[in-house]
Amino acid sequence: MCAWQKPKKNASAVRLVGAQVALFRRVARLTQRELAERLCLAEESVASIEQGRRPLKPDLAEQLDRVLETKGALAVAVQNLPEMDRYPVWAEEFMDREREAVALSSYENQVLPGLLQTEGYARATFRSNIPALSEEEIDHRVAARSERQDLLHRKEPPSASFIIAEAILMDRLGGEVVFQEQLRQLRERADLPGLCLQIMPFGRQTHAALAGPFVLLETPDHDHLAYTEAQRGSHLISDPDEVSILARKYAMLRTQALNPEESKGLLDRLLGDR
Repeated sequence: MCAWQKPKKNASAVRLVGAQVALFRRVARLTQRELAERLCLAEESVASIEQGRRPLKPDLAEQLDRVLETKGALAVAVQNLPEMDRYPVWAEEFMDREREAVALSSYENQVLPGLLQTEGYARATFRSNIPALSEEEIDHRVAARSERQDLLHRKEPPSASFIIAEAILMDRLGGEVVFQEQLRQLRERADLPGLCLQIMPFGRQTHAALAGPFVLLETPDHDHLAYTEAQRGSHLISDPDEVSILARKYAMLRTQALNPEESKGLLDRLLGDR
């Protein structure tokens, strides 16, 4: 699912802040890996920020200021970045809830969930957009999507379940090289602690989610939410009855899909490892 993006920042300003992070890191005599470890982030996240591919978030800017002893310089820079546009309040709430979720369940039948996409695959999905997006807009969206994936690498990651249709694995979005890279990352993600990946195989005679994809979230306060997306609209759902219906659909989907071990085996076969 695409979901609406966080407020997008001017690309050149994002690159400038990234360059500042890189400079301050070098002055502190830290490698990207060492800085990532101190922040409990993936090394790739630090690299993406420094290269301007991912915007620096206010809370992370404050952490960096403490670790790098930069006296609030990065927090002030981020606070004053020019914004290009904003998106609906309900979408912002969904993104915030996703970021702090203790449990997440996602079913997709057309494209891989954003939380599992490589940068190349994400870029290919946005380049498929009609009407076409500008390269600057694509860069913004890819950066925002990559940033969302940090939640899978939290010190205490959420319990995450993903069910994807086998048909998704038959497409070649971005070409063969992008596809192979995406398959390898998908297989690696399948082994992450607390993450369960299942594939809905071809040839099913019954299917619990013919109406389309959706996401279920559980917040730290144990509120249960759902998110659905269609061609020209998206919905954040908090009504308990509606969320319950989708939760029951998801429970049935888990029984209909290949189990995690079978799903990993399918990925291994597609990668030619078996």
